[in-house]
Amino acid sequence: MSLAATLYIFTYLLAVAQAQLSGSVGPVTSYSTKAARKTCNVLNYGAKADSSTDLGPPLAAAWVDCRSGGLVYIPPGTYAMASWVSLNSGSGSAIQLDGTIIRTGSDGGNMISVNNCNDFEFFSGNSKGAMQGYGYQLISKGTFGARFIRLTNVSNFSFHGFALIDSASYYLVFDTCSNGEIYNLILRGISIGETDGVDIWGTNIWAHDIEVTNGDECVTVKSASRNILIENIHCNISGGTAIGSLGLDTSISKVYYRNLYMNQADACYLKTNGGTGTVDSITWDNVIVHGGAYILAVNEAWGTDRGGSGVKVSNLSFKVSMSRPSWLTELF
Repeated sequence: MSLAATLYIFTYLLAVAQAQLSGSVGPVTSYSTKAARKTCNVLNYGAKADSSTDLGPPLAAAWVDCRSGGLVYIPPGTYAMASWVSLNSGSGSAIQLDGTIIRTGSDGGNMISVNNCNDFEFFSGNSKGAMQGYGYQLISKGTFGARFIRLTNVSNFSFHGFALIDSASYYLVFDTCSNGEIYNLILRGISIGETDGVDIWGTNIWAHDIEVTNGDECVTVKSASRNILIENIHCNISGGTAIGSLGLDTSISKVYYRNLYMNQADACYLKTNGGTGTVDSITWDNVIVHGGAYILAVNEAWGTDRGGSGVKVSNLSFKVSMSRPSWLTELF
């Protein structure tokens, strides 16, 4: 293929992606610029890659020093995390995770929460960054532990390039975020409920190139959301790509799911029970399903009745799909 043809295809795909969004996504400032301004290496704040020293306090201290225009660096190695951190009020900041964080604490909540930040990036520079939650230790006993990471009220952000393994609860939550890009992620755990992969609610967010193996939601949109593009998603033994569940005062519109590969996962599932509000202009485009129980479903009796008069649903579109029933899948 010629360079001109390649550039044309790239430009076309980029234009298609942008058409589903309401504006640009991602950080305003590059991570290299942030690192040049100031780099806060957690090793200089007491962290040790020895699988036992608690990373929590050093990470929190490094964040305070670099949250206003710098980069927090977690070098290669294995770091224990016994206490959770809340990283607040950043502007022009980044976190580079090149090592592995393992859960050693037993509290609930979120191991890492990022709140009220603008121009933020959380990434792996060597594509070897990871978190290991050892969720099986708790879930096998019928209990759940901490979520991995939650971003709340974060704008102009990106989150990419590492693996999240065996969370003790949910993996990633993007709560009331905007102008973000979420991509190049692998999430893997045991097949059981209450282990959502990626939950998103906000505006103007692009999630793409994500693989999830779990027992609950894969990449799901919740209320309130608008202008969400989700594409190139592989859901394996998972709850699939859903809208909901929807409660009172639901407001979701202009969500585009595209290029979904479902292996024993439910592709297009909208779920609510006694909610209120609206869901409008939802598209699932190019969906391949192997062995999923529900190819396309609108379930208005999902979970606990919220007591409302119902969610008004309009303009659902389902295009270009291929599927195999479970009995046929078993033959191959």
